[in-house]
Amino acid sequence: MASTSSTPLSISSSSSLIDAKASRQSAVASPQCVSLPKLPPPPVQPQNRPWKAAAYCRKIARNVMTMATGEAPVEVASTELAEIVKTVQEAWDKVEDKYAVSSVVVAGGVALWGSAGFISAIERLPLIPGVLELAGIGYTGWFAYKNLVFKPDREALIAKIKDTFKEVIGSS
Repeated sequence: MASTSSTPLSISSSSSLIDAKASRQSAVASPQCVSLPKLPPPPVQPQNRPWKAAAYCRKIARNVMTMATGEAPVEVASTELAEIVKTVQEAWDKVEDKYAVSSVVVAGGVALWGSAGFISAIERLPLIPGVLELAGIGYTGWFAYKNLVFKPDREALIAKIKDTFKEVIGSS
């Protein structure tokens, strides 16, 4: 808190209430208070480009954060992007059958797009999402009871997971 002194208020006349408000307003303008710099007004933009408004808001937020911390903004995105691109290029150079890999990537993208559309269509149907949620909760409970409650079952599950991991990755 800036100050702990209180201003006495008198209810007997309206002038004392106005005077108390005036004294509080003068306290706000005193040099003891800290105020933030005012932001410039946003430029007038047509309503058909909401992404530009979002980019402008991010820019203002970054500037305000810079003013608040007193530090320059860190430009990590460009260096991280360069490292990611370099890693992807190195991995792509190691691939022998580029046609098969690109076909699998395209097929995966199409499958992801199709499954997202299918799930959104199912979600719009009444009663189906609730039934599927109950089925998921029931299966989770059954799986936990069957595989996680008792120690021998847990050990068997862990062994099965490790064997599957070794099959996929290879023995190392």
